Amino acid sequence: MKLVLFDVDGTLVDSQNIIVAAQQMAFAAHGLEPPSRERSLSIVGLSLAEAFTVLVGPKGPIDSLVEAYKDAFLTLRQDPTNAEPLFPGVERCLEWLDGREDVLLGIATGKSRRGVAHLLDRHGWHDVFSVIQTADDAPSKPHPGMILQAMRETGAGPHGTVMVGDSSFDMAMARAAGVLPVGVSWGFQPVAALTEAGAGPIVHSYAELEAVLQEFLDPPSKISA
Repeated sequence: MKLVLFDVDGTLVDSQNIIVAAQQMAFAAHGLEPPSRERSLSIVGLSLAEAFTVLVGPKGPIDSLVEAYKDAFLTLRQDPTNAEPLFPGVERCLEWLDGREDVLLGIATGKSRRGVAHLLDRHGWHDVFSVIQTADDAPSKPHPGMILQAMRETGAGPHGTVMVGDSSFDMAMARAAGVLPVGVSWGFQPVAALTEAGAGPIVHSYAELEAVLQEFLDPPSKISA
């Protein structure tokens, strides 16, 4: 069996507006100047504690900011204007992969279990993903723990596993786990950051991603001379 792992924010879901808004509310609640939008999005993929440590330093009010962010995010999610749409082509790609008998699908994300459960409920994906790794289950990216645990739980090996993500943290995590890192250009970090972190193929649409995964899943036969 081959294992295809997906990041969530910036890869499957365009959640940038709600993430930035929740960060701004959390900082405002502490009387702190919020980071720029670019800075806010640069840490997406890390666990919340790691993310806020990067943003305010290890001596900042990390735990309090995390709780304020969670509260703000839940509040914002109740407003339909803060929708988190899927990127174009997501549903078709997942349907194609889910229909293959030789593929297992998984999630490796800095979101919490609660956040992923909301995603699965909203899109009816409970039967799509065979393994889910979150910030509640493993060390923060770029530590390879999420991928290593996913492989152990599914029986997949490194050469049969691919990690699809939009951040340098995803690429570095994949490299550390010995699996193929595939970067997507439509996420929250520039392509240059993905390349620097060791991305393999970088795709610009889900149609391109399907082509890359097709080659990964069904490599051309090697015919001896």
